[in-house]
Amino acid sequence: MSLFERYIGIDYSGAETPNSPLKGLRVFHTEDLSKPDEVPPPSNRKYWSRREIAEWLVFELRKEIPTFVGIDHGFSFPLRYFDQHQLSLNWDTFLIDFQKHWPTDQNIYVDFVRNGAEGNGAARMGHSRWRRLTEERSIKAKSVFHFDVPGSVAKSTHAGLPWLLHIRHNLGDRIHFWPFDGWDIPEGRSVIAESYPALWSKDFPIEDRTQDQHDAFSIAAWVSRADHLEGLASLFTPKLSQADQATARIEGWILGV
Repeated sequence: MSLFERYIGIDYSGAETPNSPLKGLRVFHTEDLSKPDEVPPPSNRKYWSRREIAEWLVFELRKEIPTFVGIDHGFSFPLRYFDQHQLSLNWDTFLIDFQKHWPTDQNIYVDFVRNGAEGNGAARMGHSRWRRLTEERSIKAKSVFHFDVPGSVAKSTHAGLPWLLHIRHNLGDRIHFWPFDGWDIPEGRSVIAESYPALWSKDFPIEDRTQDQHDAFSIAAWVSRADHLEGLASLFTPKLSQADQATARIEGWILGV
């Protein structure tokens, strides 16, 4: 029996402001094993903005349809960040604290905070050598603090975290943020999980899609296939020691690692 009735893959971008329509923001959707379709923004603009994606997810996930949403950016930071800044080991507290220092849900660029023009990023910085356990296990995944290199998710992570807080505040326990809310998925619950399309994109021909489109497509297609044919539930309970499970409940985990 499948866990979900629909599957949404989102390729993310941390460019410009949260109100900017961005070519790198792509959303694909499927409800079964059929090929995922691209979802256009609800506005008349050609491309999504980060704000539109967050507000659209809040609207869609209020529906009583068990949905998987995979987003391509980090959902939390390494334990060294929590130690460095003397933060409690609590994901909700982390999100609130981060947004206060990195208000990237406002009409600013991520680089404005990095450069000290907005917010107080200097008080909540990390180091490019700090990696989460899931990044170490996935080998290819880069640190969430490794800015300005090809394949980096640092900027999209710093842009996207406040929007996870927005979704959480608006939807409460309607949504299971995995694995922060637990490894097991309650029956009938929608899930938002960190996804890394490089794990799956080679399983599908790129056809006429751009790389951004293909990354979002691959998340939706692969998770749908796994749920219908391969037993997706096992991916939500990776084989980790109790100590590593405790770490991942704070740092987050990439689905499929």
